[in-house]
Amino acid sequence: MPTPLPRATFRLLPAGLRDISAVRDLEQLSFPLDAWPLIEMIGVLSLPNVLRWKAVEGEREELVGFIAVDVRRRQNIAWIATVAVHPERRGQGIGDALMAEAETGVDVPRMRLSTRMSNEVAIALYEKRGYQRVDVWPRYYAGGEDALVMEKWLYHE
Repeated sequence: MPTPLPRATFRLLPAGLRDISAVRDLEQLSFPLDAWPLIEMIGVLSLPNVLRWKAVEGEREELVGFIAVDVRRRQNIAWIATVAVHPERRGQGIGDALMAEAETGVDVPRMRLSTRMSNEVAIALYEKRGYQRVDVWPRYYAGGEDALVMEKWLYHE
């Protein structure tokens, strides 16, 4: 397992449509079975109700992480639509930093996400950040794997 690098080695910036190629490559690398189709990626990078951040490093601002959050104000909830970290940079605080940025960037009291039941590393991160298991969606992912739905109360109204 790689040694965690200090947070100063990467920066969090707003992401947008100009990042589509790098974000799409990262999604396909991170989720070979579940990467979003191009049309959905365009939506996640351009819709006004979706907040998004990228983690970059180096002078060329190489993309090493990405998060998108669908804010549903009428329902008082936000859904983490995707959070991806380059496989060579996992375990170095990037996913945690992206999630912290997303949690402080929304103005709703609850945050939810879904993940493959087999994604133990992600589940451990989400639990460490205070997410609790609230539901299971049977056969949600490609190949028929169930999705675990997790939720965190960011604040109480």
